[in-house]
Amino acid sequence: MLIDLKHGDAHAVFDMEAGNIPVWTIGGRSPLHVAPWRDEPEVQDDPNVADVDKRLAGDFFCMPFGRDDVHGHPIHGPTANAPWLMLNAEGSKGVFANTLPKMGDAVVAKEIRLVGESLLQRHIIDKGRGDVTFAHHPMVRMEEGGRLSFSRKRAAMTDPVAQHAGHNLWALNQVRGDLNLDCEDGGQWDLRTYPAGHVVEDFCTLVESRDNTLGWTCVMRNAEADMLLVLKDPAMMPVTMLWISNGARDFPPWNSRHTGVLGIEDGRALGGQGLAAAARDNRLSAMDVPTVLPLGEVHVIRHAMVSLPRPPGWSELSAVVLSRGTLTLREASGAEIAVPFPEGHFD
Repeated sequence: MLIDLKHGDAHAVFDMEAGNIPVWTIGGRSPLHVAPWRDEPEVQDDPNVADVDKRLAGDFFCMPFGRDDVHGHPIHGPTANAPWLMLNAEGSKGVFANTLPKMGDAVVAKEIRLVGESLLQRHIIDKGRGDVTFAHHPMVRMEEGGRLSFSRKRAAMTDPVAQHAGHNLWALNQVRGDLNLDCEDGGQWDLRTYPAGHVVEDFCTLVESRDNTLGWTCVMRNAEADMLLVLKDPAMMPVTMLWISNGARDFPPWNSRHTGVLGIEDGRALGGQGLAAAARDNRLSAMDVPTVLPLGEVHVIRHAMVSLPRPPGWSELSAVVLSRGTLTLREASGAEIAVPFPEGHFD
């Protein structure tokens, strides 16, 4: 069942069966990516493809994030593979729920709200037992690449194992204090540039600076001449995981046609290493970065996306400041624009 939400000229759709947001349009822009096989019958009927991959689109909430080697859930957990229950949906706001029986009947309530250029989400986690990883999973596609900007990070790291063996640009199992990752060929790659000219499947984790009160990622798309700003509460989501998917997956249903895709996966996890590893002492927890969320109490996870036209000449953000209902975006040149943003969302 598809639920439509509207505010002004903004339109979003929540797919209750897949748990994702396959449509978000605003001002003629479509910021989010939809997999090309999403409606192909042969993929939808394939029992070997996880539901989250069959209907891959937009943004969805992962709990647990990635591999669940504790409870045996499919990749990204029941929140991304099982139907949601609608609690209320009217106008610009929808509220939905999902229950996780294998985690002590933990309840996840999802709130989606459209306000102007923003798509706001809150996930309220209640009850349950044990520890769990989680992350948002918005995806954007770039026809001709783009430029990324980030809030201050104190580390960048890659997993010990590749997403798709032999197809990673970045060297494995590294930890750096800047945004320049070592590559397999001995060179370096600036994480602010999407590797559009490379057929790769890559993944890295960025760790938020300790004093950040607002975490953000900005994608400026070249061909599309727009920008997507993704905002998070860094206390709840201390890492941003970047998934680069650019034609390297040559097996069904991907078949080398998943190109130009960037996942901006803000959350609490140990990269792509699975729930069991995240629940143990690890290299992130050694940096005082939490990699799991303890169930059994109420947690509120706040996230937002803002879609804007790209101002002429802009190539990179140097700062994003939220104050009194206004987002101030500063470009590397010092130029600024002010964007209305709903007060109270990150309170």
